[in-house]
Amino acid sequence: MTDAIANPFAQLYHIDLPAPGRQSPVKDAPSIQRIVASASELVPMLRARAQRTEQDRRVSEETTRAFHDAGFFKLMQPARYGGLEYGFTAFIDVVSELARGCTSSAWGCSLGAIHQWLVATFPEEAQDDVWRKDPSAIVCGSYAPATMAEKVDGGYVVQGRWLFASNVDNSQWALLGVQFPPEEKGAPPTAGFLLAPRSDWSIEDNWHVAGQAGTGSKAVVIDKPTFIPGHRKLTFAEASSNCPPGTKVNANPIYRIPFLSAVPVCLVSPIIGTAQGAVDELIDLAGSRVTRGAVAGGGSRLSEFFPVQSRLAEASASVDAARLLLYRDTAQVEQMAADGHVISVEQRIRNRRDHAFAARLSRDAVEAVFASVGGAGLSLNQPIQRMWRDTNAISRHISLNWDAVSSMVGQYLLGLEPKGQY
Repeated sequence: MTDAIANPFAQLYHIDLPAPGRQSPVKDAPSIQRIVASASELVPMLRARAQRTEQDRRVSEETTRAFHDAGFFKLMQPARYGGLEYGFTAFIDVVSELARGCTSSAWGCSLGAIHQWLVATFPEEAQDDVWRKDPSAIVCGSYAPATMAEKVDGGYVVQGRWLFASNVDNSQWALLGVQFPPEEKGAPPTAGFLLAPRSDWSIEDNWHVAGQAGTGSKAVVIDKPTFIPGHRKLTFAEASSNCPPGTKVNANPIYRIPFLSAVPVCLVSPIIGTAQGAVDELIDLAGSRVTRGAVAGGGSRLSEFFPVQSRLAEASASVDAARLLLYRDTAQVEQMAADGHVISVEQRIRNRRDHAFAARLSRDAVEAVFASVGGAGLSLNQPIQRMWRDTNAISRHISLNWDAVSSMVGQYLLGLEPKGQY
């Protein structure tokens, strides 16, 4: 595939929004346009390494170093640790651009970069633990609170196994989802996170999958009772509030945005960028490929077939619609946080609806592209088949699964108690 895509809409894909999150408060910080340009420069390299990344079942140290060097992991990190304090709208641009080259690599960067924001909502002492000695440290995570933490003097003791910790091989810390014992007798447990350094856990190499294989989403294992200080705790309720503990030291309004109102963009941005990559790939392929034909149609350019033309238009429109939904919602919560407004339940649920629907639109865009490439598209060295597998895998993530999210939205619209993540 050529580096310069002959796509007349290409200049329209990155929308110059006035959202507060597109401005860094850090003096002499590179502009978001410059950071996105750095992402664009890496796309050919990511594309060339994509098949190897899938075979290795992880993002390489070389690719991770390139992300560090470009400053992507500093994008949402607090300035007092060398970060840039950009917001979620800027994040969408960077990650979706990387995904044009390799979905798995963009996913690893996405989770690493978004967790810098999440760690910044923890108490100050926890942030110091992660970044004081190593400001370049990044964090993997397993959110499902499947393990009960035991409360002890000064903190908690945990032991267990946490699945799906994407980019674990390149991470120095882990966010572990746990259940905290109830504070009062008879009350239910409280779900949340604990932060554990790499010295506390090992990696179980159990990631053998059909899609998103290169994300290295292996298991984190703590095989003996291990103490974690209480200051490395963040409950889901605190993360979902408009004022988590980290706002005491990180005054930027982006750290006041409720967790689920914006964090799922780290899952949606890679699938949108992948869908755009599939559109670009089909444009390039259709311009050069001449069909062989079995009974009829041999010797014609792929670009001359009406179904290919129609599916390309559908895919292009789906990508645009997904991106616009994501930008609108994210820019709005950034502005509301900057203005000191509370993000309402209605807005949170709308955002969750649009996260899942944008993922569905992106998956459908890749489906339309994949339907246009015929048998040649099945080759393992053809990027579109990998994009098809990756987008189908992402759209099944519990946070984006349309069946799960849409039922919650429908419950809310019908005046019922919404059951789900918002």
